This record gives sequence, C-alpha cells and structure tokens, in this order.
Amino acid sequence: MPAPLDTLASHAQSLALLGARLYVAQVFFLSGLTKLRDWSSTLALFNDVYQVPLLPPALAAYMGTAGELALPVLLVLGLASRFAGAGLFVVNLMAALSLSADDFSPAAQAQHSLWGVLALVILLFGAGRWSADRFIRVA
Repeated sequence: MPAPLDTLASHAQSLALLGARLYVAQVFFLSGLTKLRDWSSTLALFNDVYQVPLLPPALAAYMGTAGELALPVLLVLGLASRFAGAGLFVVNLMAALSLSADDFSPAAQAQHSLWGVLALVILLFGAGRWSADRFIRVA
C-alpha cells in the first residue's frame, strides 16, 4: 500500500478503535452506575433472575458491578486496553449466559453481540495510537 494510504488507514483504524472504546465504555459504565443506584434490587436480580454460572449470586453482583465501573475507565484512558477489552468481553458473556431464553429478546441478543465483538476487537487490536497504552510504549 502506498505510504499516504497506509498512514490514512492507520489513522482511520485508530479513530475506529477510539470510537469502539468510548462506546463500549459508556454502555458498561452506565450499567454499573444503574446497579449501584439500587443495590438491593441488583442483589435481588442476581439472586432471582440472573443465573451466573459458577459464582454465588452476591459475588457475581459485586464482581460484575466492579468490572462495569473500573474497566470502562481503563478503556476511556486507553490504559491496559487489551486487559479491559478481555474483561468486558467476559462480563458481557456472563451477562448473556445468565439470562434465560425468555428474558433474552432478539434486540438484547443483537446488543450483546455488538458489545462482545467490539470488546473482542479491542482485545485483539489494542487501543490504537490515541491511547495511554501507546504513549507509555513510546515513552
């Protein structure tokens, strides 16, 4: 690829990765805030509705909420982005697996699929050039 096109593609990739990071971060951070706002309801949902495999409901609630609040901050900063992408991929997967078929509408499936693919893209490709990861690596 000619150098100018390669440079343009590199900038476009970084812009796309920044957009993916910010979008996924917003979705999960807002979800975490919702859980914090009514913790008793969150615990009830994890006890009665969400069937997280292998974890007691209270531990799943704490871990899921902590992941939804901490990992998005890393994504926004572009710090430890592959780790944050992997973590949110797992949080998203557990959320999808914990819902029964009756509670998992086609629209919800599509949303979880989008979030999972974007988290996987961040895991595989990193944060891009507009990130703390890039600054730390270069510095």
